[in-house]
Amino acid sequence: MDDHVETLTISNRSDFAQWAIERAKAIVSEQGGDLALAARDQGDEQIAETANALGQAIVNALLEVFDGLLRE
Repeated sequence: MDDHVETLTISNRSDFAQWAIERAKAIVSEQGGDLALAARDQGDEQIAETANALGQAIVNALLEVFDGLLRE
């Protein structure tokens, strides 16, 4: 996991939407390989678990930024 912190000013919905899309793409590129491996080598249960972890990582990132917006 990259501990690099980047500051971005989000001043409207469009800015947030663009950030969310880019962050989701980054998470998929970082963790998507795990899903591909699970799909190739594992059963349905492992695929579902890996897909859920990928989705949860995206949700966590979105909520982290949303919580940061509420502090302002």
